[in-house]
Amino acid sequence: MSKKLTRYIAFYGIGIYLLALLVISVAFREHALQLKWMLWGIGEVLFFFVLTAVFYPRWKDNDQKQFLLKVFFVALLLRVAYAIGIGFYYYYETGRAFEYGAGDSRWYHGTAVLCSRWVREGYVSNVFKYLRCYTMGYSDQGYTLWLTLIYTIFGRNLLTPRIFKALMHAYLCVVVYKLGKRTFGERTGRLASVMCVFMPILIQMCGLHTKEAEMVFLSIFALERMDYLIRSKKYTFWNIFVPILLTGLTFGFRTIIGMCLIFAFLVFVVLSSKDLVGKKGKIITVASAVVVFFLFLLSPIGREMTIIYKQKFMDLNYQSDRYESMGLKHSELAKSYYLAPGAFVLPFAPMVEESPDHNKMIHGSTYVKNFLAFFAMLAIVIAIRQRKWRDFSLIGTYELSYLALIMFSFAANSERFHEPAIPLLILMAAYAMTHLRHKDLKIFYVYCGFLVLALFFWNWLKLSARGLV
Repeated sequence: MSKKLTRYIAFYGIGIYLLALLVISVAFREHALQLKWMLWGIGEVLFFFVLTAVFYPRWKDNDQKQFLLKVFFVALLLRVAYAIGIGFYYYYETGRAFEYGAGDSRWYHGTAVLCSRWVREGYVSNVFKYLRCYTMGYSDQGYTLWLTLIYTIFGRNLLTPRIFKALMHAYLCVVVYKLGKRTFGERTGRLASVMCVFMPILIQMCGLHTKEAEMVFLSIFALERMDYLIRSKKYTFWNIFVPILLTGLTFGFRTIIGMCLIFAFLVFVVLSSKDLVGKKGKIITVASAVVVFFLFLLSPIGREMTIIYKQKFMDLNYQSDRYESMGLKHSELAKSYYLAPGAFVLPFAPMVEESPDHNKMIHGSTYVKNFLAFFAMLAIVIAIRQRKWRDFSLIGTYELSYLALIMFSFAANSERFHEPAIPLLILMAAYAMTHLRHKDLKIFYVYCGFLVLALFFWNWLKLSARGLV
């Protein structure tokens, strides 16, 4: 993507946000965001678009080693600085170094503190007994055990796990480059990597005590290793073991991520050309995946998967019933089959006061995802147009299957549950941006208009549902 086009897209990204914020703030002035939330949002939007437009043209022609060093260390510096600074900010705002409305993060911390004390005292068995009794299943235990390990070795300091998150996400930018380069080419890999460096929500994950940062890293790293295994044709012990290990670890953070990883790998192998995987190899891989899947079904993880599927997924009316029970109007619009077409875009950025404080604080980050969603969807069209759908199958299958499960679940409208899809959304968007045609820009202008209207309608719904407009 040329320097001119980079700045052109950045200009539109900033302009659409400011226009939407102005229109919504004027139209609903009695419910407009407080100044501090506006400043957070404006800062997040400017941070991403300006820095991406400045640094991508400067870095894109560096040799590979120099480029990756810049990506890693700039990403690390930004994430460590944010992790330190946001702790003081939260302490000033809430009286503790946790985000607004912290629930899960405080539970993870408190449980890990208790478990680390047991480990230090030699009562390791107590840890597993406690987790079996007081967690909802295997997918709640991985992050708690990870925090317990950190607290046991380094002490019970809130900053230490966040520094580990910063390290992981700095390397995530390198992983995205490798995956993007092999799938779509050098230009796409570099643009995606730079966008990951400056993506606000990926930085903000490193300042929270929730499990999304680790979950995102494990899932994208697993995909990259799967991709390397097939494309390199180097079937060594470590090349096979590492993606299996990473995939297995994801089940300890969110069960459906592990399921989607296995499914994506299976589809990728089946759709790969004969040059990558022969007929015999496909049969062996499919048979192995089926065996592994049934082993999972017969294990405690399988039982948890069955429970989660029945209780939390495929309930098309979950959100609608929930909003109706709260006495909110328009609850019928929250049914999954209405929300599902917007899987890449939703949820839209909240730009009125009637939203949780944490959501208002990151509304600029949410907008950036709303904006990039157009290019991610366009990437599917371009992949088909360029007959790259085989190469695209690993990334596309994982992204689409994960988003489909989320949209037909209890979490369809939860920003937190959409976050694991963001790195691949960025990668897909980078592919579209580096392969744009002049005709594609006409559709882009239409989407910009749609986005302003959608943001306005979304925030009107928030107010109207409560009888405020």
